[in-house]
Amino acid sequence: MEVFAKYLAGIDNPDHRDRTEEILVWIANKFPNLEPQIKWNTPMFSDHGTFIIGFSTAKHHLSVSPEEAGITHFTDDIAKAGYSSTKGLFRIPWNEPVNYELLEKMIEFNIKNKAEYTNFWR
Repeated sequence: MEVFAKYLAGIDNPDHRDRTEEILVWIANKFPNLEPQIKWNTPMFSDHGTFIIGFSTAKHHLSVSPEEAGITHFTDDIAKAGYSSTKGLFRIPWNEPVNYELLEKMIEFNIKNKAEYTNFWR
């Protein structure tokens, strides 16, 4: 996870840093074929050169972006998990548990949905 080391080191709150690292490591272990990378100063994972999922930290939450198609596809699941969302991301509050099942479904959806996709973004 060397690629994320500088990003993680820049997160001042140690609890936020640990939570972010935990999620990034979980994805790297669960989906070893995905490429971890930093683009636009944010950690993300790609597959054959196309974006799969990205993250950014904020004061009260971790933002997760599976692109608009991922948000649209999982709108009900996001709401059931208790997360707020916009058309491009959803927020995991720092003081709430991570719904890893939802993350897994989103990543699997994007991998399958973008299997033949050749651009980075949809």
